[in-house]
Amino acid sequence: MSNVPELFGSMVFNDTVMKARLPKSAYKALKETREKGKALDPKVADMVANTMKEWALEKGATHFTHWFQPMTGITAEKHDSFIYPVDGEQVIMEFSGKELIKGEPDASSFPSGGLRATFEARGYTAWDPTSDAFVKEKSLCIPTAFYSYGGEALDKKTPLLRSMDAINKQALRILKLFGNTQVTHVTTTVGPEQEYFLIDKALYEKRKDLLYTGRTLLGAKPPKGQELDDHYFGALKPRVAAFMADLNEELWKLGILAKTEHNEVAPAQHELAPIFTSSNVATDHNQLVMEIMKKVAIRHGLTCLLHEKPFEGINGNGKHNNWSMSTDQGENLLEPGETPSENAQFLLFLSAVIEAVDKHQDLLRISVASAGNDHRLGANEAPPAIVSMFVGEDLEEILNDIESGTPCVKKDRVFMEIGTDVLPKISRDATDRNRTSPFAFTGNKFEFRMVGSADSVACPNMILNTIIADTLCSFADRLEKASDFKSELNKLIQETIKKHKRIIFNGNNYAPEWIDEAKKRGLLNLRSTVDALPYYTTPENVSMFEKHGVLTKTEVYSRRDIQLENYWKQISIEALSMVDMIRRDLLPAAASYMKDLCATANSKKQFSSDLSCGFEKGLLEKLAPLTTELYQKTEDLSAAANTDRTFKDTLDEAEYFHNTVFALMEETRTVADQIEPLLGSAYLPYPTYGELLFSVV
Repeated sequence: MSNVPELFGSMVFNDTVMKARLPKSAYKALKETREKGKALDPKVADMVANTMKEWALEKGATHFTHWFQPMTGITAEKHDSFIYPVDGEQVIMEFSGKELIKGEPDASSFPSGGLRATFEARGYTAWDPTSDAFVKEKSLCIPTAFYSYGGEALDKKTPLLRSMDAINKQALRILKLFGNTQVTHVTTTVGPEQEYFLIDKALYEKRKDLLYTGRTLLGAKPPKGQELDDHYFGALKPRVAAFMADLNEELWKLGILAKTEHNEVAPAQHELAPIFTSSNVATDHNQLVMEIMKKVAIRHGLTCLLHEKPFEGINGNGKHNNWSMSTDQGENLLEPGETPSENAQFLLFLSAVIEAVDKHQDLLRISVASAGNDHRLGANEAPPAIVSMFVGEDLEEILNDIESGTPCVKKDRVFMEIGTDVLPKISRDATDRNRTSPFAFTGNKFEFRMVGSADSVACPNMILNTIIADTLCSFADRLEKASDFKSELNKLIQETIKKHKRIIFNGNNYAPEWIDEAKKRGLLNLRSTVDALPYYTTPENVSMFEKHGVLTKTEVYSRRDIQLENYWKQISIEALSMVDMIRRDLLPAAASYMKDLCATANSKKQFSSDLSCGFEKGLLEKLAPLTTELYQKTEDLSAAANTDRTFKDTLDEAEYFHNTVFALMEETRTVADQIEPLLGSAYLPYPTYGELLFSVV
């Protein structure tokens, strides 16, 4: 491996490169644009573009692209070469400030939720100077926002940037009330842990369901799964270790702070965790992580699966979104300190998060809603669909004392009693970790564990930033009017805890009793995407987004419709893929096996009437009714998926595919998965779960 400090960020046009290469005046102007949002002079833009081009050429780039994040959940690129014709047959390499700042990809074929008609093609990309440009595969990639001819956001980056502005504005108001005037900027920071599966590429290519949908639609449970907990944190297999080493190098070149890697709970499952950075940059980096994981896997004869539930019956993939707030002075606003009960500023920000999560359970659930994630949430492997918060025993005790007006007792640091003098004494953390909680406080940050592995983290963080900005705004409005700040502050914290403590639950979120308890508390249980998405457009939610300039009413409705459309289309593709696999592969395989069983039985009888045909007869008696039942259910599923029904709207269509088509898929799979184990291995039409999960060594 190359020298890591030299390798890290070597393909990134970062602050160090800018400072070294740009004229001082241009660097200063760009710095003010990046940090304070000041408009960049066109002349300065030309200098930045030329310097960026020269640097990119040295890195082997021949093209540039505005790299953006449409509502597809993946990134998009349109590549243009640097060449510019001169003197007829000659070319030079040119790149202008105008080309840097603005691009114009065709917007007609991207999801818009009704914002754009198909014939209305014009869209724009605008340079995001807060996220560094980089060279990837011989192209200079310039992170950009993407918006329509009418100015509406068509991407995931623009609302995220708006939400970061909103929370910055409101957090500064709060800090000013505490006498902190040195801070000029508050940034939300994120560290998204990425889970994924690695399977053999040759086996992957033999599974139509994986090729078409990213998950297995059929497949019987293997003899061994994750029951022994022997994969979690186990020693890396050679092919996996080689993949991870290669992946690290590629990520480090792009300045991505890949830090931790290990085996996850399920066989063939792994995780990568980065160091925190700003929400915007972390989102860009996570999109790159997912893309590069897939490409590096191919080099090693592997396929990387990012679907939330690639395999039935074993743990799915999540993406734990670790979120916090930091100032430009280096202070983490969610750091409790040694005496959290005396840290009024921390308690106020904590109260704001508690209120925001309680008031906006619907939006947090919406931020992670997808057809894939519906398989995972509530499956005793991930948080339930009910949103709640874990704060730990110590913090909950402090909050209870504040609510009741009881003086908080300062607790001394506790050291672990391990039972041997050989091991060093280790102080115990203020809170345990609760892996069943959807939104858990983990010392100085919150871990939002509901996010799906294939999803962009832009939407969850846009929602988090907005709802907390809204609560901080109401806090600031009240405290700014107070004649006695300290008294009003104490009253506000106490009232907030009392009103919103129902959202705090430190117990086992997997326990069936929690569902009943949550209902008693009045918490929402939005089990599916179609249950959740109608809440997106409630008047209260639309008003909040508009108030803070994060989304317009039109943009809120468009995002809801895009998510609904993605939902029913994904289920439609899965249903049609299942029908195809059963008709073309599984039923013919079963028929062939049954034919051979009959032939074997007849041969036995012809050879000797004394020979028993119990083996063949027993299998035939099981397979015959199952194949008949599977055929009928497949026909019913095909008819439902190919419906010519007219729908009132996108919600009606999504509800139909959830209530009818998806339900039929579940019934059909139940029968299909009973047939697979009865077939001889030579007749199996596709690799089994056992082969997929245990073939990488």
